[in-house]
Amino acid sequence: MHAAPWVGAKGGRIWLFAGTGEGPAMARVLLQRGWRLRISVVSAPAARAYGTAAGQELRVGALAGEGVLAQELLAARRDGEAFTWVVDASHPFACRISASLASVCADLDQPLLRLQRPLLPLGRAEGLGDLSELAHRGLAGERLLLAIGARLLAAAVRLTPGAVHHGRILPLPLALQQATAAGLDPSRIACLRPGGDGAIERALCRHWRLTCVVARRSGGTNEAQWHAIAAEQGLRLLLLDRPPEPLGARVLPSGLLLNALGWPGPDGP
Repeated sequence: MHAAPWVGAKGGRIWLFAGTGEGPAMARVLLQRGWRLRISVVSAPAARAYGTAAGQELRVGALAGEGVLAQELLAARRDGEAFTWVVDASHPFACRISASLASVCADLDQPLLRLQRPLLPLGRAEGLGDLSELAHRGLAGERLLLAIGARLLAAAVRLTPGAVHHGRILPLPLALQQATAAGLDPSRIACLRPGGDGAIERALCRHWRLTCVVARRSGGTNEAQWHAIAAEQGLRLLLLDRPPEPLGARVLPSGLLLNALGWPGPDGP
């Protein structure tokens, strides 16, 4: 493998965009290898998952825009602190940030790798190629939980007339505004962060007497929990397929991605 082109005067540096899924474990491996990291996460609770390890800098908040990203990458080069790699380990449904990273990195010839989260088998679940397919799945009369992100709630409600709608959303003011604007009754909205053992989700499904769950086929712990809950409680589970990856992105599973990143020094470990 040839060396990546941008190596700062003070050694190898990676800008990692991630959440609380694979990100913390990946960060630990890269720090152990000697990389210096800038880690961008959306929220303060996500930042806490990374601790305070030496060699890492935490940035909290949404990406401020492609222009700001480009300026920071160029400034790092000028200051001798260039990022050898940018790593996009954001959520599979975080389309906007992935598209922005792919566009800016291509324009600046900045090496970028995108993490591919493994797909879980559908099993007894039903796949949805896109959200519009909800209109053709006979959901009238179902007690329906929408766990697909607050931004999609209004469209999902419109597509499923006759269902009794419930929503699982992040505990953020904007998400709550979007849920109420979609017409969900406040008594049928649960504000929860992902993670945990699924006990709260199991209790909600029983309390609300749900018959169907619509979630995202994102892989990882959250999707696995929905498969388990649906099987335990006899619920119908519909999973929304992932959006396509940005054009030109080099997408690798975790092991191959870490191999591609290698070690910061020219001679390896």
